[in-house]
Amino acid sequence: MKPLLVLVTFLLASEVDAGKIIGGHEAKPHSHPFMAYLRIQNPDGNWKSCGGFLVREDFVLTAAHCKGSSITVILGAHNIMMWETTQQRIPVQRAIPHPDYNSETLLNDIMLLQLERKANLNAYVSRLMLPKRTTWVRPRMVCSVAGWGRLSVNRLPGAEKLQEVELEIQKDELCIYILKRPYDITTQICAGDPKQWKASFKGDSGGPLVCDNVAQGIVSIVRYDGKPPGF
Repeated sequence: MKPLLVLVTFLLASEVDAGKIIGGHEAKPHSHPFMAYLRIQNPDGNWKSCGGFLVREDFVLTAAHCKGSSITVILGAHNIMMWETTQQRIPVQRAIPHPDYNSETLLNDIMLLQLERKANLNAYVSRLMLPKRTTWVRPRMVCSVAGWGRLSVNRLPGAEKLQEVELEIQKDELCIYILKRPYDITTQICAGDPKQWKASFKGDSGGPLVCDNVAQGIVSIVRYDGKPPGF
């Protein structure tokens, strides 16, 4: 069985409906209470954002390439540009990337964030289950990804409201054929049908691949130019 996998998604179009994650739609408000929005300051002073998900009251999982000099986690959000009463904003005390994370190949692109204080669990903020050893992710399974990333290749900035999209798990052989970079079948997985215009995109990194209400992967790699097929 594969451990919690790093997700490699297929990005299939250079331009799509601007109202969607890329081929997805706005999520029902607070239907993904485990989702975390990461506001990240880089060492050079610039800011970026990523997704993540709550796995314990004081820990969030995300992608290792989302590391910065300081990170604030926002839980309980739907419209990230508003100060919603459901939101909890908690600074990160410690970032713990995978010890074998490779910033060039993005292998082992996973990171645990310890929060400065525990989140208050309620109807808007809750944990997402991690996979058991007996859980398998198989090709053709349909899973979902959510995030506040860019809505199309040419549109900036990211989405204000949480978006979601369903993606079909692909065979490792297809991933290996398409990828022009190292691909580890024991820790990575492709999701997204090359025949459909559905994908996560920039800003969605670190969010979970959810299959049957269990986190089975973390968004890691998307294609930059949007030309089909993507990965």
